Amino acid sequence: MIVKVIGGHGGVSPQCRATSYLVDDKLLIDAGSVATGISVKEQTEIDNILISHSHLDHISDLAFLADNCFGLKDNPFYIWTSKEVQSNIQKHLLNDEIWPDFTKLPTESDPTLKFSNIESGETKKVGEYTVHAVKVNHFAGSLGFIIEKGDSAIIFTQDTGPTDAIWEKAKTINNIKAIFSEVSFPNSYHQLATDSRHHTAETMGLEIKKMPKDIPIYLGHLKPNYLDQLTKEIDAINGDGRINILASENKAYKF
Repeated sequence: MIVKVIGGHGGVSPQCRATSYLVDDKLLIDAGSVATGISVKEQTEIDNILISHSHLDHISDLAFLADNCFGLKDNPFYIWTSKEVQSNIQKHLLNDEIWPDFTKLPTESDPTLKFSNIESGETKKVGEYTVHAVKVNHFAGSLGFIIEKGDSAIIFTQDTGPTDAIWEKAKTINNIKAIFSEVSFPNSYHQLATDSRHHTAETMGLEIKKMPKDIPIYLGHLKPNYLDQLTKEIDAINGDGRINILASENKAYKF
C-alpha cells in the first residue's frame, strides 16, 4: 500500500492542512483537505472514503470534493462511517442550508455521495481492502481503522487520546507495516489534551508501550501553533527511532 499524506496536521494554516490520507490513490481516510490538496483529476479517481468522526477538520472537504467532481464520475463516492457520523454530516453539513445535499444530487438514484455504514467491531470489504473499525477515545463517533490489503496491514487511530481496543485488535492482525496516530498538544497542556481526548508527547510515550513492537509510527495532527514545541517533545520520546513526524504534506510512504 502507498499512503499519501494530503494533510497531516491538527489545524489549518498556509503551511498546514487538516487530516486526509490517500491510500493507493483510491481509498481516502478522512476529508479535511482532499479538495484543496490534490488536483480535481486525482479527486475523481477516489472510489471509497473512510470517515473516522464528524469533527470539521475531518469532514470539511467532503463539501468541496462533491462540488468539484459533480458530473465527472460514473459512480458515486462511497462514504464508509458510523450511523452517528453519517447523521451528524447530513444534519449539519449536507443539509441544503450549509451546503447542498450531494446524497441527492444530481438525483437520489444517482448521487454524488453515497453512505454505507461500518460500526465499531465490524469488518467490511471496501474495494480491494479489508477494513476493521474500532472505537477509539475521542468524540463525535470516533473510529480507528486497521486496513489490510494483500500481505500488509496499516493502523490508523486518527484522533484519540489514550485507548486500548485498537491495540488489542492489532494483536490479531498479521503483517502490520505501519501505525498512524496523533499528538496534538504540548505536555504543558496535559489537562486540555485529556479533556479533548487527544495525546501529548508524554501520553504518546506511554501509548507506544501498548502498540505492536518494532513497527514504524507516524504521528500527525500536530497543532500548527505548537509545531516547534511538539517536534522537540516528540523527539524526546523517540528513543528507538521509529517515530516519524508528519511534517510535510503530499509525502507518500510505501508499505
